[in-house]
Amino acid sequence: MNKFQLHLFLFLKIPISWIAGVRLKEMNDEICITKVKFGWLNQNPFNSMFWAVQGMAAEFSTGFLCAEKIRKSGKKISMLVVHNQAEFTKKAVGRVTFSCHQGKELDAALQKAIETGEGQTLTLFSEGKDQKGDLVSKFAFTWSFKVKN
Repeated sequence: MNKFQLHLFLFLKIPISWIAGVRLKEMNDEICITKVKFGWLNQNPFNSMFWAVQGMAAEFSTGFLCAEKIRKSGKKISMLVVHNQAEFTKKAVGRVTFSCHQGKELDAALQKAIETGEGQTLTLFSEGKDQKGDLVSKFAFTWSFKVKN
């Protein structure tokens, strides 16, 4: 999938993320980076980005990577977030990027699910950094993968 296809998917299937400004910045076999810019539509009463908007951008940095690897495998594999944890360290203002760098770990988990036919789980991490490179939030998403019959 290219950026246009992913943005079209967001617009059609998850319009709230599109409205909030979540966008794909970069994706390859190892990493996925999303971005979101603080603004009126995604603010909280404390003059920073609403935590749920950060969560969407963070989840997509892990989920886009999963979905693309599943698509490339040619197998029908279900994916579902079964656990989530977050930590906030600084006000999120300006442009925030969320990155997941665990493509190789994801490859191994999907391969094991395909080979064994058993469900697998993997915790993928996404860090949100502001324009200065300061950490604003960290997310952990535990994904479950199961090959469909």
